Amino acid sequence: MAEQASQAFQAIVGIIGICGNGLVCVVIAKVRFMHTLTNAFIFNQALIDLIGSLMTLLLNLVPIPDPIPPGATGVFLCSLWVSDFLQWGPFTASTFNLIILTLERYLAIVFPFRYQALATRKKAIAVLVGVWVAGFLFASYGIYLPYYEAGECVLNLVAHPQVLGVCVFFVTYCLPVSIMLVVYIHIMVVLKKGAGRIQPGPAAAGPSTEGQGESLMRARRNTFKTLLIVCAAFIICWTPNQIFFFLSNLGVKVDFSSPIFYITIGMVALNSCLNPFIYAIKYKQFQKGLKVVFGKRGDRASIATASTGHN
Repeated sequence: MAEQASQAFQAIVGIIGICGNGLVCVVIAKVRFMHTLTNAFIFNQALIDLIGSLMTLLLNLVPIPDPIPPGATGVFLCSLWVSDFLQWGPFTASTFNLIILTLERYLAIVFPFRYQALATRKKAIAVLVGVWVAGFLFASYGIYLPYYEAGECVLNLVAHPQVLGVCVFFVTYCLPVSIMLVVYIHIMVVLKKGAGRIQPGPAAAGPSTEGQGESLMRARRNTFKTLLIVCAAFIICWTPNQIFFFLSNLGVKVDFSSPIFYITIGMVALNSCLNPFIYAIKYKQFQKGLKVVFGKRGDRASIATASTGHN
C-alpha cells in the first residue's frame, strides 16, 4: 500500500515538475533581460530538474516487463531502467548545479571584481556542460549494480559496498550541504556588515553610481534570498532519505519497505518541482519575466524597458 501511494505521489510530482520547470526554461529563454549568468545556471537547474521529473514520472508509470526480455533489451532495462540511473543521473547533476549556483552567488556578492573577470561566456558554458557530465558520470556506478540473468535483473555483489555507499553519501549530500552552509553563512555575515563593504562592481561606475549600486545590491540580495530558500528546500527534502541511506551503509538494519522510507523517497522527488514555486513567489526578476511572457502588450513593454537584468 505504501509503495503504491509513493508511486502515485511521485507520478503527480513528476507532472508538476515537468510543467513548472518547463515554464522556468521558457521564461528565461524568451525574456531578454533575464539573459544573465545567474539565470543561465537557473535555466540549467530547471532543465536538469525537468529531465529528472520526466524520468520520475516514467519510472513510476511504465511497468517493467516480467520476465525481462533477453538480449540487448534486457541488458538496457537492467543497466539503465531498473538501476534508476536515468533518474539518479539528473538528480546528481541537479545537486552539482546547485553547488555551482551557490559559488556563483558567493563570488558575485563577496568578490564582485574577481567575479567580473571570471564570469566569461566560455567559462560559463564549460561549467554548464561539466555539471551534466559530472552528474551522469558519478551516477554511472549504478549501471553496474544490476545485470541481466535468465529473465531477471540480478543485483551484482560489490566488494566493500559500505565504502561505496559512504562515498556516494559524502559526494552527493554531505559535501554539497557543507559547501552551501559555509558559503551562505559567510554571505550573510558579509551582507550584515553593510553594503559599503560590498562594492557594486565595475558595471556601476560612472554617473548615478550610488543609485545604480543600490539597485544592483537590492537585486543581488533578492537573488541571494531566493537561492538560499532553494538550498534550504534541497536540504529539507534530501536529509531524511540520506539518513536512511547512511545508516544502512553503517550496518544499521533499515526497513526499506516501511511507510516512512517511502515518504523520504517522495520528498526527494518533490525537490525537483519545488524550485519553480520558489522563483514565482520570491524571485522578483522571474516575476517580471512572467509578466512579460503572459501579460498585456503594454505591460510587457514597460516591464522590459524598466528592467536592467542585474544579478
